Amino acid sequence: MQFLRIRHSRTEKRGPVSLDPEILPPTPHDAGSEEGGLSSAGAALAIVPRGAEFLPASQQGDPMHETDRMVEEYIRASKAPATQRAYLSDWKHFVGWCEKSGLLSLPAVPGTVARYITDLAKPGDGAKPRRPATIIRRLTSINRMHKIEKFASPASLNNNPGVADTLHGIQRRLGMKQQRKEPLTRERIVEVLKVLDGPIAAARDKALVLIGFAGALRRSELAAMRFEDVTWHRKGITIHLPRSKTDQEARGRTIEILWGVHKQTCPVTALENWLKISQVREGLVFRSVGRHGSIGKGLHPNSIGKLIKRLVKKTTLGSPDLYGGHSLRAGFVTEASANGATDLQIMKQTGHTSAEMVHRYARADQEDKQTAMSKLGL
Repeated sequence: MQFLRIRHSRTEKRGPVSLDPEILPPTPHDAGSEEGGLSSAGAALAIVPRGAEFLPASQQGDPMHETDRMVEEYIRASKAPATQRAYLSDWKHFVGWCEKSGLLSLPAVPGTVARYITDLAKPGDGAKPRRPATIIRRLTSINRMHKIEKFASPASLNNNPGVADTLHGIQRRLGMKQQRKEPLTRERIVEVLKVLDGPIAAARDKALVLIGFAGALRRSELAAMRFEDVTWHRKGITIHLPRSKTDQEARGRTIEILWGVHKQTCPVTALENWLKISQVREGLVFRSVGRHGSIGKGLHPNSIGKLIKRLVKKTTLGSPDLYGGHSLRAGFVTEASANGATDLQIMKQTGHTSAEMVHRYARADQEDKQTAMSKLGL
């Protein structure tokens, strides 16, 4: 499942619909008209690998056959697996929505897309409106699939002013503010460490929380951390990250984690203890722990966010929904900034290429302090 061809059992294709109110396609009750039914209803998805179709055909034994095979592999590697899964998930959602609405999904018309993102932006059946960032990603996925099938995209904002105006209206109405996770600062982490239980799981959780905080690591980086990528030295440890979210070309980077001042909160000591108890000597560092203390396979990035929420729930830090895997990384930025670290020093640890995120958490920390002071009644 890399590049994907989406095949539909089609009836006739309805011609393009003009813009304006005109950007809207015929409504579902027109589906049975003599002009041709809307083909997405009841369409079946058949997903097959998408290769390098621009190359001349080559057969086994041809001098270029092995090269062509490598070209296909490189094309498939151009998008991260998570990105490809997101494209497919988004596309399936769009196709399902079109089927329920009696509208054609491939090729779709701009009005279908405008209706779709409008539906995404409104609450219904207990669901919250999708965030503008999610809606933009859905448009990207629709663009992608139409490009693969060599259709003009109905979701391109440059070529479809009606869709662009609809999206801009959604952004103005809902706002573009991201839902930022609360940072787990040092003080909050101390509270989390107090609620750890089950000796083996506690050792893992303590190492994961402290390494994630001290290294400003993402969930994916914690989950992918390998024993072979950790170098021990006099001052602490160096962790080599072969690839991260913003390093799709796998240039890699290293982070330094020093011995802590206090044994109870020292990340290096916590990692040493977990490796000793778990007997991990190769492969993934952070692994699942069974009910009876058995060590299992590596943790999935999503399970790290759930683990943080579960630990916070046992504390008095507030709703666990406010916290997640990103809280460790955000906590590093907040704490380091509050204690005088420069933007450049912070960015070297986090891997950020812009100081914008550093400033965002610094401002949030300042606002929290101002809010607290305002309640003193002075």
